[in-house]
Amino acid sequence: MLYRKLAKPVLFRIDPEQAHHITVDGLGSVSRVPGVPGLIRAMCGVESRPATKTELCGITFPNPIGLAAGLDKNAKAVRGFASLGFGFMEVGTVTPRPQKGNDKPRLFRLPPDEALVNRMGFNNVGAAAMADHLKRAGRQPIPVAVNIGKNKDTPNEQAEEDYRTCIRTLYPYGDFFVVNISSPNTPGLRNLQHGAELQSLVAAVKDEMERRSAALKLPRKPVFVKIAPDVTEAELEYMVETLVASGVSGVIATNTTIGRDGLAHPNAKETGGLSGKPLTKRSTEVIRSVYRLTGGKLPIIGSGGIFTPQDAYEKIRAGASLVEVYTALIYKGPGLLRELNEGLLGLLARDGFTHLSEAVGADAQA
Repeated sequence: MLYRKLAKPVLFRIDPEQAHHITVDGLGSVSRVPGVPGLIRAMCGVESRPATKTELCGITFPNPIGLAAGLDKNAKAVRGFASLGFGFMEVGTVTPRPQKGNDKPRLFRLPPDEALVNRMGFNNVGAAAMADHLKRAGRQPIPVAVNIGKNKDTPNEQAEEDYRTCIRTLYPYGDFFVVNISSPNTPGLRNLQHGAELQSLVAAVKDEMERRSAALKLPRKPVFVKIAPDVTEAELEYMVETLVASGVSGVIATNTTIGRDGLAHPNAKETGGLSGKPLTKRSTEVIRSVYRLTGGKLPIIGSGGIFTPQDAYEKIRAGASLVEVYTALIYKGPGLLRELNEGLLGLLARDGFTHLSEAVGADAQA
């Protein structure tokens, strides 16, 4: 309530990217003060409940609502976000070398559509600096995933080495890893989602994960692949077939869209990836398709346009075991996390489910 009445009106009067940095940098700074993370948990935290506590790929998630990649790009505010009530979070997308990203302005609000358009272009401090941030942050009470990508100037033929470099640098610090091949803001990146390129890239990523595990004597860590919503059913079927055959741990569905149907705000004309409410339906459709194509055997994290408990529940019933938010957090504030978790408990009880896992894929099976 405080966010929507006090903070949001102020933040929405200034440039979106500046507001982003003020929020993340501010949360990062205050969370380094002794006692503050505990205070944040007391004010905003979400109690882990047996009905929604989830085990997936050998990892325990205290609740099913995560923070999607893109908000804490450089792992500067991990302690703060981990205290807000998330069940897990992603940091990144990170690339091997630091890069400035695309020219500004590159982040745009569409308030009537409750959406954002971004063409950030993987602006980040690089894998080595992120590793230092994560090392200093230490272990967190929630799983932290590292979302990895390639540098803009790396040709697709050499992309595998960029992903390997990120894994080599960051393996000790991530509970699981997410391979980003679906951002629309790095030229040619989405070509890696298809055919032999996808097969070769995933094989390289898995090989490097196994090498790091053995070299560092650490457990093997799960690898998820984040896919785009802008694919045909035939493309999705082939993509999923390749991913299943590769032995990846799961998929995140979906990234932002290049579609612009039904938007009211002038910023809809801006180039970049669209997130928020306009993505709700399409991302759920992709989740349902992936679940059906895999017979529910490939874990799915649902992402895209989750603003209400019903939005989250529909993605779970379509086949997602966990879900992520980003844009709704910008529009609704941290109170969203309690709203989603409490709402999910009510929806599960309404439908006679004693645990969230019983609802996963309930609609996809119909």
